[in-house]
Order: sequence, then C-alpha cells, then structure tokens
Amino acid sequence: MLTYTTHRLLIIGLGLIGGSFAKALKSRKVVQHVAAYDRHPQECDLGMRLGVIDEAVEDLPSAVQQADVIVLAVPVKAMEAVLKDIQPFLRPTTLLTDVGSTKGHLVQAVRQVFQQIPSGFVPGHPIAGAEKSGVIAADADLFERHKVILTPLPESDPKATLEVARLWQSVGAEVLQMDPYRHDQVLAATSHLPHVLAFSLVDTLAHEEENRDIFRYAAGGFRDFTRIAASDPVMWHDICQANRDAILKQIDQFTSGVARLRSAIAAGDSQAMLGIFSRAKVAREHFSTLLAGSAYSANTQDIDLRIEPGSPLSGQVTIHSDRSISHRAIIIGALSEGVTDIEGFFEGEDSLMTIKAFREMGVVIEGPHQGSVRIYGVGLQGLQPPKGPLYLGKSETSLQLLTGLLVAQSFSTEVFVDEALSQQSLLSTLMSLRTMGAKIDSNEQGGPPFRISPSILKGAEIELPHASAQVKSSVLLAGLYAQGQTCLKTNRFCRDHTERMLKSFGYPLSESEEAGEVKTTINSAGTLTATKIRVPGDFSTALMMIATATLVPQSSLTLTDIGVNPHRTKLLPLLSRMGANIQLTLHKDTGFEPVADIRVTYAQLKGQVFTAEDVACVVYELPFLMVLALFAEGQTLIHLPETLSAKESALILSTVAVLREQGAQLELNGSQLVLTPSALKGGEISDVLPPIVAFAMIVASTRAQQALRIKHSAALLAAYPALVEQLRHAGISIHKESD
Repeated sequence: MLTYTTHRLLIIGLGLIGGSFAKALKSRKVVQHVAAYDRHPQECDLGMRLGVIDEAVEDLPSAVQQADVIVLAVPVKAMEAVLKDIQPFLRPTTLLTDVGSTKGHLVQAVRQVFQQIPSGFVPGHPIAGAEKSGVIAADADLFERHKVILTPLPESDPKATLEVARLWQSVGAEVLQMDPYRHDQVLAATSHLPHVLAFSLVDTLAHEEENRDIFRYAAGGFRDFTRIAASDPVMWHDICQANRDAILKQIDQFTSGVARLRSAIAAGDSQAMLGIFSRAKVAREHFSTLLAGSAYSANTQDIDLRIEPGSPLSGQVTIHSDRSISHRAIIIGALSEGVTDIEGFFEGEDSLMTIKAFREMGVVIEGPHQGSVRIYGVGLQGLQPPKGPLYLGKSETSLQLLTGLLVAQSFSTEVFVDEALSQQSLLSTLMSLRTMGAKIDSNEQGGPPFRISPSILKGAEIELPHASAQVKSSVLLAGLYAQGQTCLKTNRFCRDHTERMLKSFGYPLSESEEAGEVKTTINSAGTLTATKIRVPGDFSTALMMIATATLVPQSSLTLTDIGVNPHRTKLLPLLSRMGANIQLTLHKDTGFEPVADIRVTYAQLKGQVFTAEDVACVVYELPFLMVLALFAEGQTLIHLPETLSAKESALILSTVAVLREQGAQLELNGSQLVLTPSALKGGEISDVLPPIVAFAMIVASTRAQQALRIKHSAALLAAYPALVEQLRHAGISIHKESD
C-alpha cells in the first residue's frame, strides 16, 4: 500500500498558474520545498528573485526523482513531450497532477506514455486566471474562493486524490470532482466557447476600417465580453486542438441559435424576438438562483475541517465584518431616502440573501464588491411586490427581520426557505407581530413557508419573555409602519444593533431601564435619511480567536477594528475574572457602533463561580466559557438563568454533548454546570454543530491531544466564506477537506 507525502513539490512550467500555485504554497508554508523547471530558464531565475520558488531546476531528471508532487503547468499540447521526459524517473509514490483546461487529451497522452496509468496521477484544472501572464504576474491569492476541478481516473489511488485536494484547499480553493470527459464537454460550453467567440468578434471588427470607432466608444458590455480575448493566443490555439470535437459541437449549437435570432430580426418577427429574449432572461435568472443557492442544496455535508493542536497565535489580524450589522445596513438603507454607501459589508450567503430579497422588491443595489455596497433607497413606502415568492435560503436573520417588514407592506408576499430552516419555529416573532394586527400563515410549528397578507398594523405593548435581538428587530421594523406607539419590554438587555442603526439614519426611538425591565419605544412618524455606514469586524469570530490565544501558550494576538457593542462583549469581564489578558483600545469617532483593537496574550486561567446574573446576557457565548473552563486550574461552576429559551437550552445541551464525547468532565445538574479540568482527545466530530458550538470546538481543538476533524462543515463555511483563511492567518493550523 503506497504512502504519499507532499514535502517537495516540482512545478514544470512557471507561468501565471504554475507560478501562482508555487507562490501560494510557499507563502502559506504548505510544503517544505518548492522547485520549478521551465524551458525558459530566465522564468525560473525571475521566480527565485521574486521569492515564488525555492529552487530553479536545471537537472530535470534529478528533480523528478526527488519530487513528492509534480505539477504539470505547461500548454496542453506540450504535455505529452513533458510526460515522455519525466516517465523514466517518476517514483511510484510521486503524486502527478496538472492545471490544464482539457483532460481527455492529457489522459490519452498518459496512457500512451506510461502504458498503465500511475496510481498517483490525478488530473486537475483550477478555474482561475488573469489577463497578465508569466511568473511576474504570480499571485498567491489567485485561487482563493475559486473552484478547482479534479478528474481522477479509476486507476487513481483515492489517497492520492485526497492529497492533491488538500494542496488545493490549502491555498483557498474549493475542490470539486468530475469525470474527465464530462469536464471537457462542460468546459467547452462554459469557458472555451465564450473565449472563441470573443476572439472571433474582436478579430472581425478589427479588420473592418469602418468599425474602428467601435473600440473607441465601446460600452461596458462589449468591454466585459471581449476582455477574455486578451488571453494567451498560443494557449487557446492548443485548447482548440486538444478539445476540438466538444468545442465544434458548441459552436454549431451557437451558430444555429444565432441563425434563428437573425431570421426573427430580418422578418421583424416581434413575437419570436421577445420569445428568445424572454427565455434567455428567465434562464439567466434561474442560473443565478442556482449559483446563489448552491450551498443550500442537499449536498451540504461534503466539507470537513481539520485542526492541528498547538500552534500559537500571533501578529495583527483583521477579520470579516459583522453579519448582524450587515443585514441591518441593507434593510434600513433600502427603506431610507437617498443613497446609502456601505463599507465592510459581510459577503456571506445569508447576508447576500437579504440583498437578493430587496432587489426582487425593486431596490437598486450596486455590489457587493470587496465589501462596498451602494443602495438607492426607496423610502418607507417605496417597496414593490416581488414577482414571485421570496427565497431566503438558510438565513434566519433575513427571515426574522424581513417578516416584520413584510407584514407592513400593501402587497401580499410568500416567503420560503431551505428545508432545515423550515423546521424551526418562529412563534415568538409571529405572536408579537400578530398582536399588532399582522396576517401571517405559517406551518403547524410556526415556521415557514409564510404567506403574508396586507394589514393595518397598530402599535402595541409587547413583552418578550426571552430577550432576542432578532425578534425585537422584527417588531421594531413593523413599528416603523404601525399606527401609534410600539413599546417592547424585555427582562434583560440584548443586542441593540437595530436601534443604533435606526438612530444613525435619523429615526427617533427611546430606550430605558427600570426595575430590571428594558423598554424600547418607537413611533411611525419618522423618516429614514441615507447615510454612510462602515461595518466593524465581527465580535463572535473575534471571540473565537480571543479564546484560542488565551489557551495556547506563547500566543500574542492583536485584532483590529472589532465591533465592541457593549451588549456583545459581556463575556470579556468574565474571562478577565478567570485571569485572561485582554486589552481593548477604543477608536474615536467611529459612528453608530463602538470599535476597538483587541490585544490578547496567553494566560493560565483559574476556575471561578459564575452566578445566573453573571451569565444572563452571555448564554449564546457560553460554549466558549465552557471550553476555557476545561483548561483552567480548579473547577468552574456556572449557574444558568432559570428562564432560558428553547434555542438557548438546545445550544447548551449541544455543547455539553459534544464536549463529553471529547472526554470532558462536566456535569449538568438542573441549572448548574460543573466543569472539571480535562484533557480533550481530538479525533472526529460527526454531528452537524450549530455555528457557535463549531467555533468553540475549533478553540478546544487547539489544546486537544490530537488533530480534530469537524465533519459536515459546508454550511458553516457557506455562512463564513473566509473563516479558514482568517484563522490560518492568525496562526491556527486549520484546513478544509473533502470526502
């Protein structure tokens, strides 16, 4: 049985893709040694000077014999010649892969050269690129959040496939698998045909003198489409030869379609033209929906996280923006008058669902582009009825908040969600809104799909037995439209992002606390005025890094521009009581939310006794406190509040169960948690965990006895796309793996 290693990697062909892969692996210290060979030695010399590679290879046979991994990054037509050069020197345990955009031609060449396919051969194709070429354009982040298609053969060892997948995942790529010949058919339609058409269009226009002004006055659509004609001509010549039959089939289908459109235009056949354009528009929108909803498909349990223990956290880290605030910025910006600019928008799937919903209700929204979003507000009365049901995927925040807004509109709406979210009850939200006169039909459990009918809302006094920022926000949004005054009463403070944002858009509301009761009051007489919003860093993710840096010896970490809303940071004083070294440097003039840099260093914690009053406002952060208590000196006793919501109770029970599986000594006696210092074993967690529990287990894994594999993490990564990269930047040894 063969064993594969990835210590020494050899890139053959140091162009843009090969150079970028080398630079990405080297900069992330994924492999120990990166060597490169190119038929133009000056490219390797340049690669050495730029720090892209560790070694410029002159003796190819010797380098092949030493390599654990060989990546073929030469033009597809040159693959066969390279394979002949390396075949005599290739070891049985060497992994062999490539980056070519056609697979059938390569597989045929490997069969011809090797006679028998090597078990370590795993063809691959990264779907990434740039207009520039050569090693000078190498980009270590080129593959971040891009797809890589592996096309293993029946002869490919599954262990070899896994190792190649891990290499690509380590540089931020999403790895998929496909049959090699199906790959060529799909790429012929989605990549090769568009490139061929772009080359042909530009070539045709460039040869016609009277069309020269087209290039001078070309609009954005023309420039965007023809941009790909700036790609390497030699590469596309080779692709057309290597994938000739599949490309010709797609050209013929396209030619037939253009002929039908030409006939309709020539005949002035309006119905035929409208039919073609309408079908295309609907198909394109359906295609966009499939892309937006891809992570909500049934296949959401195919990505695992593997965390190695022991790595200290260090340096200065900027993390992704706050999800909760991002949702609210879109909602309130859309309802405001004027143009709202948002910086630092969190581009996770759930917050993108909120953007999608408002676009379907007639709001023009530009972006997001690198966190920037521009919203052309329609005012409180400007939303339009969507053309069909609103799909909100797995986004509970979108569902909760938009329900409060939709009940106040003059049009009916249907809202549906992913199957998992449809099992969740929103009775607290529905009962509160119905108290105001809202008409909402739900399933028997009080969950979606919702059918919302127009109604006249009236202000009411509503008591929330369990403080919930989402329920409160839903009612406040309805209160923007309700006749009279809406007053919310809760038994304890909870996040107040909605209240702060409403005030920043100029909407009046009042908040007070009396005899342990928190009151928030809003009237429907105000106006929302567009403003600029900068979303701060997410405190929940910061808390995961704070807890980890506290646990792992020699850690010293600074987190920059973190939102430190006082209703979200109440766990920090409890950690300080245990001995944690946490320092906050508040920024000045940061707008509606307080922002700080947070510095944390390793500390040996000591067990404490926490009262129900201590933890009343940090129930959702208790998984972190429970993990930290297991590594403190002495026992920790946590008294739980007597009134917990069903969601809070489920969160605590989930954390207790997974920690016990990991070997933790803890007892849950009624409303008391007793935690005794324990050695956690690592290994594997197969249950699908709530996000905050998964975060806590990532913290625990850094002090476990062996690596921890958290299975079925696709939904978590869909919600936090940059999570792995940010944790690795902080120093946590974490990797994505596919089964």
